[in-house]
Amino acid sequence: MTAQMHHQTAVCPGCAAAPTEAIAQAPTEARLAISLPTIHCQACISAVERGLSQVPGVRSARVNLTLKRALVEAEPEMRAADLVPICESLGYEAHELDLAALAATETDRAGRELLLRLAVAGFASMNVMLLSISVWSGASDATRDMFHWISAAITFPAIVYSGQPFFKNAWQALRARRLNMDVPIVLALLLALLTSLWETTLSGEHAYFDAALTLTFFLLAGRYLDHRTRAAARSAAEELAALEVPRAWRLDEQGQEVEVSVADLTIGDLIRVRPGGRMPVDGEITEGRSELDRSLLTGETLPVLAEPGGLVSAGEVNLTGPLTIRATAVGAEASLHRMADLVAIAESGRSRYTSLADSAAKLYAPGVHILSALAFVGWYLYTYDLRTALNIAAAVLIITCPCALGLAVPAVTTAASGRLFRAGLLVKHATALERLAEVDTVVFDKTGTLTEGAPEVVNLDTLSPKERSVALALASGSSHPLAIALSRAARDAGAEPAVLEDLREVPGYGTEARLNGQPVRLGRAAWVGARGTQEQTATWLDLGEGAPVAICFKDALRAGAEEVVRALQGAGKDVLLISGDTTAAVEDLAKRLGIQSWVAEALPEDKAARIAELTQTGRKVLMVGDGLNDTAALAGAHVSISPASALDAARVASDIVLLGKDLAPIAEACGVAERATRRIRENFQIATLYNVIAVPLAIAGLATPLIAALAMSTSSITVSLNALRLR
Repeated sequence: MTAQMHHQTAVCPGCAAAPTEAIAQAPTEARLAISLPTIHCQACISAVERGLSQVPGVRSARVNLTLKRALVEAEPEMRAADLVPICESLGYEAHELDLAALAATETDRAGRELLLRLAVAGFASMNVMLLSISVWSGASDATRDMFHWISAAITFPAIVYSGQPFFKNAWQALRARRLNMDVPIVLALLLALLTSLWETTLSGEHAYFDAALTLTFFLLAGRYLDHRTRAAARSAAEELAALEVPRAWRLDEQGQEVEVSVADLTIGDLIRVRPGGRMPVDGEITEGRSELDRSLLTGETLPVLAEPGGLVSAGEVNLTGPLTIRATAVGAEASLHRMADLVAIAESGRSRYTSLADSAAKLYAPGVHILSALAFVGWYLYTYDLRTALNIAAAVLIITCPCALGLAVPAVTTAASGRLFRAGLLVKHATALERLAEVDTVVFDKTGTLTEGAPEVVNLDTLSPKERSVALALASGSSHPLAIALSRAARDAGAEPAVLEDLREVPGYGTEARLNGQPVRLGRAAWVGARGTQEQTATWLDLGEGAPVAICFKDALRAGAEEVVRALQGAGKDVLLISGDTTAAVEDLAKRLGIQSWVAEALPEDKAARIAELTQTGRKVLMVGDGLNDTAALAGAHVSISPASALDAARVASDIVLLGKDLAPIAEACGVAERATRRIRENFQIATLYNVIAVPLAIAGLATPLIAALAMSTSSITVSLNALRLR
């Protein structure tokens, strides 16, 4: 059944299953992964690589014996399932692997590795600390030297293993001729180790192996906390590209269907799109009548009529009848590809955000190096004692080691993220809270965000029992979302379906049947003979006994919609509504929620342009949306939130995911983010105050590397405790 609407925009949730399945079957990447659990030697590798490389469409194949996995570069239309029989014919068991799942596994493995390095550093530091206690308690001469050598034997392999993240990052920074936080960290570790080893070989009284391990432990704790706050998500632009149809049915000169690659289509080609299929290109309908799911472009939940002369865009889904279209834009010029380009540009712009930690690092790293170098040169020129100068330089590096700064951000974001998770929000991006605290403008999508996206009948009680009965019977013959909503409401009201004859659905118009020989219809206004206009979304019932009756629908508000808009406005933030829905529907919702600024009938590029315009005027925009048509706007906003019910690309593009249906936690998230940012700044102030006091003592030679390590640990613990106040 098809509804008559004011501007007749929309999509069909009732038909959503078919498009979803089509998406799942489409290849997501040209890279394919195959599990090979029975390979065991170089001969196996050679046989599989040679066999796969000979398959038409395969560009290259590489087998990893350790992971027992083959990675294949292939043409877009190639499927991993096509290659499994090839491997089996070579005598090897083979299974298809999901690349998205592999990416998630890699992220999990990185977290486990960090945790293992943290455990090794903690275990080693406890053992070395026990040996150090013996030295502090008075052990001397050969006993002290033995304890120092044992400490060295524990410390060196522990730091070589546990400190790899810092060594790698510092080396990469130096190769690029720049400094980052890991450079002073590595210098402090190396100086502490070398100074301690030198003192041990000279039978010195003090060694600082415990200081080096303590540094490593605290820094790894900060690195692990930071890892926990990050989300390993694919690019939203890649998600959109995955929806591009790889194959299409082109009509030849005889009108026969020929399956071809979408890359081979040209402007002017005639293409047949079957029901349930996604449009491969932009075009004009030349033959057929159907309904289109336009959720990619408008985000709205009701189908739109498709008939000859109408325009279609790549990514739209044909719902009910076969269509023939003439291509007007292909490849990079098609709508879906342009949307992916918009998202990619927006993502690259947001990635240039400078976090508080990055800002601190720009000043901190060179400052630490200069102080340590000046301390070394000054003491060497004063004493001409290389040992003393090195000890003081090491103490300066250790006492200024950015451990507190390294913990300042992840400790706060972890505490804040935990609190928001309990409130129903999952923070995906490391800097999301910092950006959320800066927000002064909030932009909402309509359908599926502020509203449920499911129509509800509003005037069923005005229908007579006979009208309800016939409407229920007619609606039962369609999977259209309005038909489903009408059927549910009528049954809940106790209606029983009338006995109809010859019930059938007319694609793009509605359903019709015969009641006691009299034709009855339910569908579009023009089709049933209704006169006048109807501002609300409606379908019309014609019993052949007078004027057709309008059955009106509205989109129910999402839980917490009124509360979150009121709370955000009360906090002094501007709230805007931007939707692809009709002007009447958007205006009605804006009035219901008290939103003064709204935009209707907006395409994806319109939403992204509006976000960019607000950003250029100095606004910090929070975008809340759920559809693929919101993806570019979500990626381009200063910070973004999408519901867990949103489509994959929208969730990937967003920084925060709303886990429940209630929107109220969004306002709480803004408050928590502001408090979290204050805690981060407080932590930076604590770290700065600590350095102001401790650094002069270290430069003056009043703090040994051991005392420096204890002071550094104290500042780190203080920062962590301050962060826990957020809980």
